[in-house]
Amino acid sequence: MYRTGDLARWTRDGTIVFAGRADDQVKIRGFRVEPGEIEAVLAAHPAVGRVAVVIRDTAPVGRALVAYVVPPVDSEGADRDLAGAIRRFAAARLPEYMLPTAVVVLDKLPVTPHGKVDKTALPAPGRAAVAVGPASRGPATVHEEIICGAFAEILGLDRVGAEDNFFDLGGHSLLAIRLVSRIRAVLGAELSVRGVFDAPTPAALAVRLAQSGPARLRLAPWARPDRVPLSFAQQRLWFLWRLEGPSATYNIQAAVRLAGELDSHALAEALADVVGRHEVLRTVFPADGTQPYQAIVDASELDLELPVTEVPRADLAEVIAATVRQPFDLATEVPWRARLLRVGSDEHVLVLVMHHIAGDGWSVRPLARDISVAYAARRAGRAPDWEPLPVQYADYALWQRALLGEEDDPGSLQARQVAYWRQALAGAPAELDLPYDRVRSATASYQGHGAPLTVPAECHAQLTALTRAHGVTMFMLLQAGLAVLLFKLGAGEDIPIGSPVAGRTDEALDDLVGFFVNTLVLRTDLSGDPSFDEVLDRVRDAGLGALAHQDVPFERLVEILAPARSAARHPLFQVMVTVQNNAPAVLELRDVAAGLLPPGPPAAKFDLDVAVAELFAEGAPAGLRGTVTVAADLFDPATAEVFAQRLARVLAVVAACPDAPLHEVDVLTEAERQQVLSGSGWDDPAERRLL
Repeated sequence: MYRTGDLARWTRDGTIVFAGRADDQVKIRGFRVEPGEIEAVLAAHPAVGRVAVVIRDTAPVGRALVAYVVPPVDSEGADRDLAGAIRRFAAARLPEYMLPTAVVVLDKLPVTPHGKVDKTALPAPGRAAVAVGPASRGPATVHEEIICGAFAEILGLDRVGAEDNFFDLGGHSLLAIRLVSRIRAVLGAELSVRGVFDAPTPAALAVRLAQSGPARLRLAPWARPDRVPLSFAQQRLWFLWRLEGPSATYNIQAAVRLAGELDSHALAEALADVVGRHEVLRTVFPADGTQPYQAIVDASELDLELPVTEVPRADLAEVIAATVRQPFDLATEVPWRARLLRVGSDEHVLVLVMHHIAGDGWSVRPLARDISVAYAARRAGRAPDWEPLPVQYADYALWQRALLGEEDDPGSLQARQVAYWRQALAGAPAELDLPYDRVRSATASYQGHGAPLTVPAECHAQLTALTRAHGVTMFMLLQAGLAVLLFKLGAGEDIPIGSPVAGRTDEALDDLVGFFVNTLVLRTDLSGDPSFDEVLDRVRDAGLGALAHQDVPFERLVEILAPARSAARHPLFQVMVTVQNNAPAVLELRDVAAGLLPPGPPAAKFDLDVAVAELFAEGAPAGLRGTVTVAADLFDPATAEVFAQRLARVLAVVAACPDAPLHEVDVLTEAERQQVLSGSGWDDPAERRLL
């Protein structure tokens, strides 16, 4: 018999119905799948007349299996929940990786002139169809219903089913922290971030709720003492300011090009509104003896004018650089400034500078949103009518100390978490042995060199499948990949890496400008020649433990653990990795097009700093883009480029062969290997050194 490769089935009247191809094999989430096999299973459902299963790029899931079904011609009305019925039918007969993410019910399937399904003409599934997973069901209890709502709110979806996986729908560590905060607020129960990873569906989390304890102390407005203390993070920056003197090292800046009919008077009023809304932007930090405190200045006492400065286009970069390099006197000067530069009749540049003591990277979004809302109101001739903030930064600083308690109280949160960190960091190397270009100087200049990091879409898709297979985030995978690279470059088997976390562990902080970001030290164990699969499991375990103990500020941890200190290097770790998964800040001003100008030379607070963002096209992985920044005191610019190339190489190797032991992970291409063997052909000293 001639094998056509077509799949077909007999109907009751003896007709042969085409049911897809047997050789349309696709790969999804790391598994090879025959859509025809799925079509054959779905076609066995009595309410299905015709069916087609295809791969589509869907947001937020990415590449997903989508089933299109047509009820039989002689059916007397389709099941009102036919899509859900088919999902349940498929879930009982197919493995999880073969379940369609969405089921779309059609009146008929589009066909080619030859009578086969025209897959290019199939409609895109609706957002709600993708939001509910293949085996999902509606909530069965009140707790499940509330948690489904929390999932949908955090993930920005229309609805979520009780069996939907948080991470398959686009969740990551930062959103998991927000989910824990939301559940704490609405249900008064305390879940851990590890709990979300281990039980990532509303149904599973509802079961965990029954075993959870009461919610911890909630953030609320606090009675203000005569002297409001600084938060622990602020306190360390203040002492560094006193120790090192005023500098621009901790300035956060943005230069925004504004093209169009800008109302500079309305913009000045809007900025004044924002300063009035966020107390931390009008707070100075004097000292009572040796102890600093927060002194909040009334907005009426501040000069909040926004003078417009004419700047020739040729001088623009120099003027912006001079503005952002100007240091703050934290004891007498509010930690925020704005300058408006006029470049042409309809072109301006707004330069915003904020000291880190008053804000962090996550503060930029609420700041931009509030400026946009206030500008629209002022253009309309009125004050902004926004909801009052639930708390201010001073409330947070007081709450933080009450939440943590005293270190000498064994039952306090601080004592328990410090005990964890003592054990987790015991014996960790004080300094990694990296392939430096020069000897470390006595003090750090914080100057840096940057190089672009690029990972193609195909590799990104493989890495995404790997994260799902191991229940890890893209950050965890990148941490593991960077640790493997450093191991291959001679840094040893024990690799401590720093990572920022938002620190907004209470939802009252979501819309507040302030310095909440905390830093975790993540120790990667590469001993025993493990495979990358094993490294990922180790990184997952250590990362979830760190997230469960993230409340102790890094600054406080340094004080308590008292590592050997040096003005030349960062304590506890010298390598930082960040995944930029926070939505970008957007300044929206009526009749004005706003766009960020490129930042200046990178500052380098660490020996090596890797920052990466994920790109998506129609929901599918489209590549990783980032920057590798190295300390100019230690490395040449070419070394930053080689670091970036080597890291991209390691990620490609482990994505293709995650089960290979580390000794088989090669950071060299075949051409480079031949150069090593021949001992010639190296024009770049950095390449020769980073072998």
